[in-house]
This record gives sequence, C-alpha cells and structure tokens, in this order.
Amino acid sequence: MKQLGIKKLYYSISEVSKITDLEQYVLRYWESEFEQLKPAKNRAGNRIYTNKEIKLILFIKRLLREERYTIEGAKQVLQSYAPDSETGEQLELIPETSHNESPGQQVAQQPRVPENRLRNDLIEVKMFLEELLVKMI
Repeated sequence: MKQLGIKKLYYSISEVSKITDLEQYVLRYWESEFEQLKPAKNRAGNRIYTNKEIKLILFIKRLLREERYTIEGAKQVLQSYAPDSETGEQLELIPETSHNESPGQQVAQQPRVPENRLRNDLIEVKMFLEELLVKMI
C-alpha cells in the first residue's frame, strides 16, 4: 500500500512505525543504540523524523533483520554510512524491491541505489498522474 499525494517533511513516530513496519519501542531503542539516529523533537517534545532519518532506519533494519548483523556489527557498518546528499528526494514509503545480497556479504562500499530505481520511480509518477487525470475527468 503506497500512499500517494502530498509529501511530508516531518513524520511522527507512529507514522514512521507504519512506514518501516517497526514497533515504536524498537525505534526508541535504536535511537539509544545508534548515535546517527537522533530525530529532532517538536515543541511538545514529540519526535519528528525526516526522510533522511527514515532512510537510516530502513538501512539499520536491513542490516539487522535481512543481513543478520548484530547491533555491534551494524554500528561498525554505520561508521562508513553516508546518507544521500540530495535534499529534494522524497521518501518511498514502502520499498518496492528487495536487495539480492546474501546475509554474509561484506558491506565495504557505500549503500547504493539500485540502477532501476529511477525507472521505477518514473513509472510510479506516471501511474499517479494517470490516476489523478482519471479522477479529474
């Protein structure tokens, strides 16, 4: 289920929980374990997450759950983690493709965006615009 429409700059912990399919207590625990994960807080003291932080959470989730790293191993991998420098990129709420990397694979290079991702994003935008056009008619 991919949400279409207006993109947000900040997400609440409950929204991030739904986006990442992780419990809120897991997000709070990871915040205490991974120094790179430090969401800001609003005036009410609630966590607010940016797209960059959500991408980091999804990367941590992949390391821990798919690639079977320990928390200490994931911390070592994250020392060389460099988030995307693009500021205009919008969040994909649910990743469409799974990584074909084996669980024991070493992660020496920076995390890479699959080459076909841009094509998939363009197809998705086209489908969204077509749906919007149908609704307007």
